[in-house]
Amino acid sequence: MRRREQAGMTLIEVLIAVSLLSLLSVGMLFSIRAGLTAMEASNRRIVANRRAVGAHRILEQQVAGFLPVMAKCGSNPMGATGAPVPYFQGMPAVMRFVTTYSLQGAARGVPQIVEIFVIPGQDGQGVRLVVNETPYMGPVGAGFLCGPVAGDPEAGAALPVFPPVQPSPRSFVLADRLVGCRFSYLESIEPQQEKWLPRWVRMDYWPKAVRIEMMPLEPDASKVPPMTFTGLIRPNRAVGEQYEF
Repeated sequence: MRRREQAGMTLIEVLIAVSLLSLLSVGMLFSIRAGLTAMEASNRRIVANRRAVGAHRILEQQVAGFLPVMAKCGSNPMGATGAPVPYFQGMPAVMRFVTTYSLQGAARGVPQIVEIFVIPGQDGQGVRLVVNETPYMGPVGAGFLCGPVAGDPEAGAALPVFPPVQPSPRSFVLADRLVGCRFSYLESIEPQQEKWLPRWVRMDYWPKAVRIEMMPLEPDASKVPPMTFTGLIRPNRAVGEQYEF
């Protein structure tokens, strides 16, 4: 009787098959890694774009909620109260005012004293725009945060004295990695005499609008750049008009 032939594979064929399977696995691994890297980069761009748009919306809401309050600057817990002055500071890199908009409670939150200012960026790369919030506790409470009117040699006028702004762990970063950021204020007593000023030194009139110019440190066409913000101030009361809030 003849022996039945048995089918099989040689060792070389097995090695070739294993090698091809290994190459296929490596190719699939690199493809998956490239896809995950692309997805991560896309997510970073989406987050950056949302942050840029969100920062613009926050500034818009804060300025839209501007309150023309008077603060008794120079007040202290011992009972001394200062003379009422407009609570507004407009400097090239610092702006303070009272608004109905809160980062935590949005338009439903309690009024806040906001400090919007520029600080150095992380690792000394550019600058960043940040905001502090402090609950508004009335003219006397706001007066704890500013000193009596005094001459300001840089502004060339008598203004309330505000303490230097300080970032804290609770500070919210509106924009980061900026090559520069500056504020300006629109003086518009008459339409024919409108002009943008780097400092607001008037105590008898509120600014008509504020502008924050933000310039990115590294322009990237794939991302929404930090946008220059311009917001109109629509106070419904003149400086010094008595009312309660």
